Amino acid sequence: MGTVILIVAMTIFIRVAEGQGQESWAKRVDTGKKVVTTLQFYIHDTPSGPNPSVVPIAQAAGTINTTTMFGVLNMLDDPLTVGPNPTSKIVGRARGLYGFASQTDLNLIMVMSFWFTDGIYQGSSLSLLSLYPVMNPVREVAIIGGTGLFRFGRGYALAQTYSLNSTTAISGYNVTIVTYV
Repeated sequence: MGTVILIVAMTIFIRVAEGQGQESWAKRVDTGKKVVTTLQFYIHDTPSGPNPSVVPIAQAAGTINTTTMFGVLNMLDDPLTVGPNPTSKIVGRARGLYGFASQTDLNLIMVMSFWFTDGIYQGSSLSLLSLYPVMNPVREVAIIGGTGLFRFGRGYALAQTYSLNSTTAISGYNVTIVTYV
């Protein structure tokens, strides 16, 4: 009986030691305390007029010869509102960069933060890094992180153009973000 216990103990020790050697660089703790948040807001992008919220900051020499504006990089500081109307309540700002990143079609690469200034999310932000296929009726973009109540957040946003004219583009964003408490 003592030999059997010794063999079982040795087997367990070897398996634990092997597992630690192979997995020592990673640790996973599943607390089961997942929080799913959904947000709906509108971004008001104003690239022209007396008070633009988007300005070009760089342009490649050959951009003038392209139909896709490949090589143009813009900086933005756009209001986030509850509704599509420009006078709707402001709940935050979208700040970051987007560049025209395709030689063959209208695709942007977007790097921005949604910084919230209202309600329980005041002071929290979401970080977006994603390809943005301009011509798709619905654009899905990746949310790769966050701060404040969105710390360790991951998720996605679905963007749709609400209106577009010569001075303003308004897009609705439906965001789903998963965080852990």
